[in-house]
Amino acid sequence: MIILGLNYYFHDSTACIIRDGKLIAAIEEERLSRVKHTGAFPEKAINRCLEMAGITFHDIDHIAVSIKPTTHWFKKSMYVLKNLRSFMPFFGHHVVNAYAKQRRFKIWYNNNFTAGKKPEVHFIEHHLTHVAGTFFVSPYEKAALLGIDGSGEWATTWLGYGEKNKVENYTQSFFPNSFGSFYETVTQFCGFIPNYDEGKTMGLAPMGDPTVFEEEVSKMIWVDGNGQVKVDLSYFNFQHLVKKTYSEKFIKIFGEPRHPKGEFKKHHLDVAAAFQKVLEERVLELCHLLHKRTQADYLVISGGVSLNSVMNGRIVRETPFKDVYVMPAAGDNGTALGAAYYLYNGILNNPRNFVHNNPYIGTEYSDKEIEKAIGGAKLKARKVENIAREAAKMLAEGKIIGWFQGRMEIGPRALGSRSILANPAFPQMKDKINSEVKFREAYRPFAPSALKESYKDYFDLEVEAPFMLKVCQVKEDKKEIIPAVTHVDGSARLQTVDRNIHPLYHSVIRELGEITGVPVILNTSFNIQGEPVVESPKDALRCFYSTGLDALAIGSYILEKDMSSPKKDQTDQKFRKEETSTIER
Repeated sequence: MIILGLNYYFHDSTACIIRDGKLIAAIEEERLSRVKHTGAFPEKAINRCLEMAGITFHDIDHIAVSIKPTTHWFKKSMYVLKNLRSFMPFFGHHVVNAYAKQRRFKIWYNNNFTAGKKPEVHFIEHHLTHVAGTFFVSPYEKAALLGIDGSGEWATTWLGYGEKNKVENYTQSFFPNSFGSFYETVTQFCGFIPNYDEGKTMGLAPMGDPTVFEEEVSKMIWVDGNGQVKVDLSYFNFQHLVKKTYSEKFIKIFGEPRHPKGEFKKHHLDVAAAFQKVLEERVLELCHLLHKRTQADYLVISGGVSLNSVMNGRIVRETPFKDVYVMPAAGDNGTALGAAYYLYNGILNNPRNFVHNNPYIGTEYSDKEIEKAIGGAKLKARKVENIAREAAKMLAEGKIIGWFQGRMEIGPRALGSRSILANPAFPQMKDKINSEVKFREAYRPFAPSALKESYKDYFDLEVEAPFMLKVCQVKEDKKEIIPAVTHVDGSARLQTVDRNIHPLYHSVIRELGEITGVPVILNTSFNIQGEPVVESPKDALRCFYSTGLDALAIGSYILEKDMSSPKKDQTDQKFRKEETSTIER
């Protein structure tokens, strides 16, 4: 049985293929279109998934889509009738845009399934694709379930329990009572793009003092005894579905918002810190309610808010749950997988036979293809026998390298296949990468990757964190040893690396450890701010020559800036002038 899973309704459009319950391929459309967080129909991703799976459209038995537009339509209609100010934006998004999305799907379907067997299409409720779909690929036979995002069809928070192939919903909260919208508001207040830059807000929060505004922020959102989220809407405008998400009352209490290109003032930092702190506290309340009701050992958490790795770290440390499973693509990109698995396990009732512990399910390029890309750009490279050892030597010398190896990971975190790597022992390395490579805000931290067998020597975390979604503290005696991955509050967003899952990435960390005595590496995504992670050798070469990277380890080849004749600006210009059919801007 072959199922095509799709997400295209909101943002982070994605496609995946599962065959007899096993995940064969998955890729976000942004990696191919080069438009970050695109919500466009994922036609490129679909075609690439079929290619990776070695199948055609006529091999597909079912299509699972991560939205059911008719769900909660009565609730939505009643809300708009009571809030007529929201009517026009509501009509534009939930009627005009929804119709356009469905029409685009139907055109694609009719164009590609013209004769013979036609796959059955299943539209599945958004939060079920988040929560149940994630549970079905988790390592747990039974678990408490929590889904948190801005909103799906209309729901914002989902609490329940899963066991084997069944899930039970205890309670849901509905828009505008939304943790996601609450956090999007402070993101916009801090000068970032809401529903896009929440990770920046999370990174900014440790720079501020949460106690300055914590009491006021605590009044804005709370959880009742049944797990229902409640929001005091007098502080907000997002309930009207308008661009400005905060009200005049919000500005009067917290001060002037930051201009997107303006400097950070103390009150911006303090407001970010308070919102982060209150979000954590309220979600911890939900977790304790869930544990009390389910008595489950484990928690599965999903939805865009579950990408808040600081919050996840506190859940691991401060709740009775033994561990937490968060899918590597925990946001809407993961709902393509969730839709496919909810169909396979939940609707068709096939036995669970897959655990999503390997995020490396995207495209891969051979040395031959890489060599062709290097030669086509008239660049010089050297081929090496042990790429991990050569990379480790350069890292030990303080070089910053692009690392392009194996199958691409899915999700927003680079996990060692499409990464920028550096030695975390150099104190100025964070500032150097932010200013010369990533071209982003100086405060933003970088994550460490450490070996599964030795990470506890450096980090205060009792469970594994393979997807870089659990923040923990760096051990006190190690903070000065790895300063470039230690945030201002002594924390780190750790990735634990398993030799059996990604042996080559494990090898480069181990090799660096043998040279320096510290088997920890700085890992950030292979891209610059505002662009998706690189997907192809051409993307990697272009990013290499348009940034301050010192070297590129791509397949079995190493390129260094002084090895190739084109100067950085000339090479950058060459790649940027390519036709949009090759690299879409």
